[in-house]
Amino acid sequence: MKFVMVPGGWQGGWVFDSVAAELHREGHHVEAVTLAGLELDGPVDVDRPANLDTHIDQVAEIIDRSGETPLALCGHSYGGMVIAGVADRLSDRLDQLVFIDAYVPDDGDSCWSLTSESFRESFIAGARADGRWVAVPDGLDPRARPHPMASFVQSIRLGGNPSRALGRTFISGGAWAGSPFVTLTERLRNDSAWRVHEIPVGHNIARRDPHGLAAVLGALPPDSA
Repeated sequence: MKFVMVPGGWQGGWVFDSVAAELHREGHHVEAVTLAGLELDGPVDVDRPANLDTHIDQVAEIIDRSGETPLALCGHSYGGMVIAGVADRLSDRLDQLVFIDAYVPDDGDSCWSLTSESFRESFIAGARADGRWVAVPDGLDPRARPHPMASFVQSIRLGGNPSRALGRTFISGGAWAGSPFVTLTERLRNDSAWRVHEIPVGHNIARRDPHGLAAVLGALPPDSA
């Protein structure tokens, strides 16, 4: 299987390095994306921060040029917004959609509207320098970079009529303090259209338990049937 992996806020494709290494050993292919503006050497244009559409366009282009099948599109945290937008456009190119402790939006939702009050406060505090870039929170990897505020606040546009059914999986990091995903996890557990797994190590599953995450991903069925 080919995995395209989209990181959450402030992080780049490097966050999936250990997961990718395990999946590669099992014969899978992995492309981990660093979203526009989060490059290690800094954004291409600091005066024009990327928004959610920019990131959806970026990942959609990767999916569109990929000739490999079956294909699983995975997103962590904010990355859930991105993969939802891509799947709305290109569901016929995908077999599996995997939300890794991530936001699962409906049409009109944003990361801002779906997250908790504490995260909204942290976004505002982090962007107070210029209103455009949210500073890296304390405790993240040194490779983390300021995140474009526009991508957190822009609402997603979803058509709601995918051309084919996708396998949908939600991987919970458990009920960590301040998680905005606890109610979502329970709702999806009761939805027959979803598979729900729990890796209760906190939000940053790829860094805290790459083996466990790779095991869940590697066990996904090869298609949505």
